[in-house]
Amino acid sequence: MAKKRRKPSRPRNRPQAGATRTVERPQGPAEQAEREAPASPKPSRPATPRPSPGPQRTRAEKKELARQQRDAVRRRMARTRRARQAIWIGGIALVVAIGVFLFTNRNEAPASPGSLPGLLKTEAPWPANADESAARADALGLPAEGTTLHEHANVQVFINGTQQPVPADIGADASTGGFASLHTHDDTGTIHIESSQARTFTLGELFGVWGVRLTPSCVGGYCNDQTNQLRVFVGGEESSGDPREIALDDQSVIVVTYGTEKQLPDPIPSTFDFSSVPQ
Repeated sequence: MAKKRRKPSRPRNRPQAGATRTVERPQGPAEQAEREAPASPKPSRPATPRPSPGPQRTRAEKKELARQQRDAVRRRMARTRRARQAIWIGGIALVVAIGVFLFTNRNEAPASPGSLPGLLKTEAPWPANADESAARADALGLPAEGTTLHEHANVQVFINGTQQPVPADIGADASTGGFASLHTHDDTGTIHIESSQARTFTLGELFGVWGVRLTPSCVGGYCNDQTNQLRVFVGGEESSGDPREIALDDQSVIVVTYGTEKQLPDPIPSTFDFSSVPQ
C-alpha cells in the first residue's frame, strides 16, 4: 500500500512574545494631504545689534584712570575726615565757651530786688540809707562810677498827695568816700548818672541803690489796694508795665505816685530846670 505524501506546511507569521502588533488605520484624503504638505518654516527672531566696542585703552591709560579714581576716593575720605574734625572742634569749643561764661558770671547775675541788703519796706519819708548802698550796687551788677557816661534825670515821689524828699547822698559809700554810678548830691530829686560804662540805667536800679522797695504794685511800705494805686509818669504821661524797667534817660522827669486818683499832683510835673545842676 502506497504512503501519502505530506504537503509542506507554510510558516505562519506569529507575533513574537512581547511585541505589539500595529494595525495602520486607513487615511482619508485630507489627512494624506496634510501629511504630504511641507512644514511651514518657524519665524526667525530679529538679531539684536551688539554695541560697538569703545575705543580700546592702552595699558598706560588704564593705569592712569585707576590712579585718578584712587585719588578721587582719597580726596572724598579726606573731606569727610575734615568735616568730622570741624564738627568735633566746634562742639568742644562751644562747651568750653559755655563753661567759661558760667564760671566767670556765676556771681555776677543781678540780685533780685527783694533780696538786696538793707531794703526798706517802711512808710515814707525814707532816708538815704547809704550804709549798704555799695553792697546793693554790687548785687545789682552796676558798673563803677566814672566819666564815660555823665547824664542827669529828675525823680519825684508823691505819697497820698504829699511830695516826699529824694534825699542827698543816695549811693554814697561812707567807707571810701565815693559814690555808686547812680547817686544824689541834694534833695531836689536830681539823679546823677556817672558811669565807667555807657549803658542804660533804670528806675528799678535807682530804687535798688537807694534801698527802697519798688515793685509793679508796691513802693516802700505802700501796696495797691481797692482804693490806692501805684502810678508812674514819665514826662507827664502815665507809664504802663513794670516801673522798674523805666529808663533814666538824660534830662527825663519821672514822677512816682501812690494814692487815689484825686491825690495825684495837678498838674503832673513834666519839666525840671537842669541848668542849675552842676556838671
